[in-house]
Amino acid sequence: MTLTVRVISPDKTVWDAPAEEVILPSTTGQLGILSGHAPLLSALDIGVMRVRAAKNQNWQAIALLGGFAEVEENEVTILVNSAERGDKINLEEARAAYTQAETRLSQVPAGDRQAQIQANQAFKRARARFQAAGGLV
Repeated sequence: MTLTVRVISPDKTVWDAPAEEVILPSTTGQLGILSGHAPLLSALDIGVMRVRAAKNQNWQAIALLGGFAEVEENEVTILVNSAERGDKINLEEARAAYTQAETRLSQVPAGDRQAQIQANQAFKRARARFQAAGGLV
């Protein structure tokens, strides 16, 4: 049996295909989904979702920028703020953005809580995109 997996952002459907397995970046850690999984609703963190496609058994990485996942009757619906398939991300641009975000994060003054939160979120987004593109295995 396979899962029907849909990743939907406000502006497009990023993924809509059958899959054998899904690994999600939930707010409590990595979450693996196989067919026959119990019903579930989970908040998603910024990170990389991995999908093992049913037709060719290859893993596809998708950078998720927060959202929710619902699992019910072998259907996985993922609603996200933004998502990008790893094979559509330029690796060198993602590497540069990751390095820049890492530098910015290290330069935030210790007492500026709002700047720390913003820099940390930017770093997590850049890291997710870089990982999905094939960097930082």
